Amino acid sequence: MMENNNDNFDFELVSPERKLMSEKAWQVTIPGLEGDFGVRANHASVVASIRAGVVEIISNEGDAPTKIFIAGGFADVTASNCTILAEEAAMVDDMDQAVIEKEISDAQALISSAKDEIENARATKQLALAQAKLAAVTGQIAA
Repeated sequence: MMENNNDNFDFELVSPERKLMSEKAWQVTIPGLEGDFGVRANHASVVASIRAGVVEIISNEGDAPTKIFIAGGFADVTASNCTILAEEAAMVDDMDQAVIEKEISDAQALISSAKDEIENARATKQLALAQAKLAAVTGQIAA
């Protein structure tokens, strides 16, 4: 496909560790708190909270999406750019299902042995994040 720069916008994905991606994009799909939303060039300006899930970046119309798991964060969208500030980010293709399944069982064990509400809340948050990672790797929708 021939790239049309008028249809593309600047996209950046930043985590606390590093800038994970900085490139032109045709479309980005973001897991917002109120549901997934798509961003293209000339999108209305918005700042949105993001839940744990998968960001899909399509560089040019017709391309396969690049999929990145994020643990939550914020999206800042304008007509010409989209920046995601992620709490944690990893390429979905680099994630290991066996490691994630162990994170789930470890979190479930922590919930069972929690001594107080604070430990329980922390373990419950770990479990939810691990379940979102598993959904990203398996292609399933997180509950």
